[in-house]
Amino acid sequence: MTERAYLAGFGNQFTTEALPGTLPAGRNSPQRAPHGLYAELISGSAFTAPRAENRRTWLYRRQPSVVAGGHQPYDQPHWKSGAAEGEHAPPDPMRWHPTPIPDAATEPLDFVDGLRTVVVNGDPDAQSGMAAHLVLMNRSMDGRALVNADGELLIVPQQGALTVVTELGVLDAKPGEIVLLPRGVAFSVRVSGPSRAYVCENYGAAFRLPELGPIGSNGLANPRDFLAPVAAYDAQQDRPFEILRKFGGRLWRSVQPRTPFDVVAWHGNLAPLKYDTANFMVIGSISFDHPDPSIFTVLTSPSDTPGTANCDFVIFPPRWMVAEDTFRPPWYHRNLMSEFMGLVHGQYDAKPEGFKPGGMSLHNCMVPHGPDAEAFDKASNAPLAPHKLDHTLAFMFESRWRFRPTTFAMNGGALDTRYADCWSALKDRFQP
Repeated sequence: MTERAYLAGFGNQFTTEALPGTLPAGRNSPQRAPHGLYAELISGSAFTAPRAENRRTWLYRRQPSVVAGGHQPYDQPHWKSGAAEGEHAPPDPMRWHPTPIPDAATEPLDFVDGLRTVVVNGDPDAQSGMAAHLVLMNRSMDGRALVNADGELLIVPQQGALTVVTELGVLDAKPGEIVLLPRGVAFSVRVSGPSRAYVCENYGAAFRLPELGPIGSNGLANPRDFLAPVAAYDAQQDRPFEILRKFGGRLWRSVQPRTPFDVVAWHGNLAPLKYDTANFMVIGSISFDHPDPSIFTVLTSPSDTPGTANCDFVIFPPRWMVAEDTFRPPWYHRNLMSEFMGLVHGQYDAKPEGFKPGGMSLHNCMVPHGPDAEAFDKASNAPLAPHKLDHTLAFMFESRWRFRPTTFAMNGGALDTRYADCWSALKDRFQP
């Protein structure tokens, strides 16, 4: 692979080549592609999708991806897909402590084998809904790659830096950054030590930037801050490679005689991307009241109901709190949308003690939730001077579909069975 370099922009028409003169001039699939390469198209949308929503990329590679062996089932019992594979659970708020990363000597785990599904909804075959996973890794994906035909993957590193090798090039991501991998693109994840990440597997419409409406032309995540890799190919072409495919809610395995990372050049607007959340332009109140959390949306996957997302990716990064005569943490609320949260680092202002980095929480449709008693008392009595909420990064996968927790989530040992106690000190304080 070549040295890391990046192209900027979300949805841009990128053009990149690892070997000058590789991209054919004026046409996508000439009779003979330069340097004896093969032309291959990845379509991330229907051919007839509107031009503004059409996503596709032309690859120029040493061998087409059709050169592969037959597939056999691959056993990974912890990767679940769709609401049918979740459990019926009571309408309780749920929280999980951080799950330890196993020792590599006793339980070696890469990205695929270390993936543990926590909550699911929808149906990958119906291209609707999503799953939220926790990934525990202590080794790299050496000699193997994953192709997910069921949905795109949004990776949120929490502990340890990741190197994500894709057909289109290489992305490095550390905690605080995210990686977006399109449906159908082969990739491997490399780690340098014990690593933990959250993953959203989006079965629905591809993630895109939210509309800004009255905010105007600037704010939230800027397209130019999303970085795509330059073309890079593996010089070790002729070595067996294990290909794992997620297809129809199951994993399948084949062994092919070559690396899948053999793309010498590519052009198009379907590409893996990384984004540094430190570049998110936070919007907030400068007078009074706590705005809706939708102002923290980085990416959205729309559904067939306008304004109601199949999935939103929302972050709560460092920001100034300045509103006057206002309860500044989130209010107590019940939502139509279901919320799965994680904490990358620091402290979440609504749960200062019980919610730890690497942990998770679930507040489903119309399940009441909000600040714990400690956060309520502190926020109710604090001097309302300008205050910087710093050294923190929480996020939320929010969906219109109700989440079902998995057997791993309910019985894996990390479920906080005393979560509801954090509100028990909220007494009736009514004074007529």
